[in-house]
Amino acid sequence: MFQIKGNLLLVLHAHLPYIHHPDFEEFLEERWLFEAITETYIPLIKVFKSLEKDQIPFKLTISFSPPLIEMLTSNSLQAKYLKHLSKLIELSEKEVQRTKNENWKKWQTAIHYRQEFIDAMEIYYDQYSQNILKAFKEFQDKGYIEVITCNGTHSYLPFYKEYPEAIRAQLKVAISTFEKNFGKRPRGMWSAECAYFDGLDKYFREEKIEYFFVDSHAFLYASPPPRYGVYRPVITPNGVFVFARDPESSEQIWSSEVGYPGDPRYREFYKDIGFEREEEYIKPYIDKSGTRCNTGIKYYRVTDKSLPLDKKELYDLKEAKEAAKEHSKDFILKKMSQVERLTSGLENQIPIIVAPFDAELFGHWWYEGPMFLEQLFRILAENDYLETHTPSEILDTIENVQIVTPAESSWGAQGYHDVWLNFSNSWIYRHIYEITERMIWWANTFENPSTLERRILNQMAREVLLVQSSDWPFIMTTNTTVEYAKMKINNCVNRFLELEKMLKEGKINEQKLRYYEWVDGIFKDLDYQIFSSNY
Repeated sequence: MFQIKGNLLLVLHAHLPYIHHPDFEEFLEERWLFEAITETYIPLIKVFKSLEKDQIPFKLTISFSPPLIEMLTSNSLQAKYLKHLSKLIELSEKEVQRTKNENWKKWQTAIHYRQEFIDAMEIYYDQYSQNILKAFKEFQDKGYIEVITCNGTHSYLPFYKEYPEAIRAQLKVAISTFEKNFGKRPRGMWSAECAYFDGLDKYFREEKIEYFFVDSHAFLYASPPPRYGVYRPVITPNGVFVFARDPESSEQIWSSEVGYPGDPRYREFYKDIGFEREEEYIKPYIDKSGTRCNTGIKYYRVTDKSLPLDKKELYDLKEAKEAAKEHSKDFILKKMSQVERLTSGLENQIPIIVAPFDAELFGHWWYEGPMFLEQLFRILAENDYLETHTPSEILDTIENVQIVTPAESSWGAQGYHDVWLNFSNSWIYRHIYEITERMIWWANTFENPSTLERRILNQMAREVLLVQSSDWPFIMTTNTTVEYAKMKINNCVNRFLELEKMLKEGKINEQKLRYYEWVDGIFKDLDYQIFSSNY
């Protein structure tokens, strides 16, 4: 049994919306970044280091979106994160003392958290001088991982098919941001939300992007249907390779019903001491406004998904590690069975199983996710039937490829555009399109601006890019931090219009311009002409 080799492409998409409030000492939504650094990005670095130390081969692909790159390299956010992490170490010290008299299991978990936060500080501050992108570049340069990028500000590209200048601006700013931080052009790109429309490949080709990813139904309804389904890449009419998501792998890990993260031994995400400790005790470690929020210190396990939070049982790290090991073995066995089942229908072509996920699933949402990944690579190192590869390795060795036009699609609910265009968020697009059109007009018509005028035009371009993020309509659909998303949309639109008025009237308020450059300071080297039709 299991005589046939298959290839596994593990792809993690790392993205967060650009949230930076340098005018506030603390800002609640900036914690999204801090949580991701502590719970996902640093744990991934630890996995890479552990595997390298033990000479375990591994291959992984990770995409970093430009907004995330900009936040990870922001001096202001780096300083804020350092303060945040110092507070977590302080809180964990208190928890070690407190839980010693509460419960032995809690005490052991508190000790574990304290050490994790100390390790995070050592990696973040001592090893990489507050810029963890250096770690991912290091492992990229060593050949373990392939790092790629994502379009601009994570805009939902099918909604801009009438604005080719906007699509090109999104791609160009992504590539320049990537080159600046990783020292070379990316070969691949993650189209935000795996969104695709017929003709998008032309823009990728213009920017020398060699491959991108789509969801499975983009192949299912493709023209013509791919001969090997989602298990071999295809090439578009414009000469760009496409990989499609394997639905089986997604269900095994991502599914809220049957996915691994729902195992009763794993840590319960929604039961955090930020909501449970008395106010005076926890106040220094939650939002400055007093709003309760996650600290990352959680003592309970999933137990039974149907149980209310107050009925959950205590977390046992040893049991959780055992579960992660079991699940990594189970995943590999399922992939091996899948490869054997597929091979007869693939005419002796080696199956390529593409398993893409949001990076933040591993560690943030699923605490044991990095443990799962490490065990996966350790077991695969002893396995001759399944190999991990990067997309570039596949493309460098592939010989015969079918020409296919993928169907318009996304990886959102219902597989189309519903998540980003519905009754909750449709109102935003008339404003976004209006300032997008105006930006294109200014980029096409305004020649030889003065230094001050150029700064205004560049800031107008930043506001347009920021407002195009797919995160704001997504938040409105999921009904989470809706007021914040509305504020971001309104701020960007109003700031654009205010700057445009200064430009038209020739009455430039440099103090206000400087403020907008500060609070919406993404892409410092941005040239507004990126929006021109002939750029």
